[in-house]
Amino acid sequence: MAGSVAGIARRGNLIFIARRGEGGDVGGKWEFPGGKVEEGESDGEALVREFGEEFSAAVTVGPFLGSAVFTHRGTERTLRAYEVRFEGAAFILREHTEWRWADLDEIKKLDFAGSDQKLFGFLS
Repeated sequence: MAGSVAGIARRGNLIFIARRGEGGDVGGKWEFPGGKVEEGESDGEALVREFGEEFSAAVTVGPFLGSAVFTHRGTERTLRAYEVRFEGAAFILREHTEWRWADLDEIKKLDFAGSDQKLFGFLS
């Protein structure tokens, strides 16, 4: 089963989220940043790479929070969520149009990618 990872960064009761640029299957939707785990790569390595590619941000990967199974283009996939901590505060948006810190009540009202919605239960 193909795998993806999501990084959950917290600041008090706020969680870091980002909105994807238009286009693609999740264009314009909010998400917990992350992406596909490449062959030979650990989940932690994938998160460090993805945050670097998408935000020019260095992160430290913390504990595993949980996983969700979803189907993408007919293939069953697993999305695994981990806590991450930013090593800096400046972000350069490469694949997203905006980012913000939001509490869980606000997150539940936003247009989130379906796979990421399945992680909401791990955030409280």
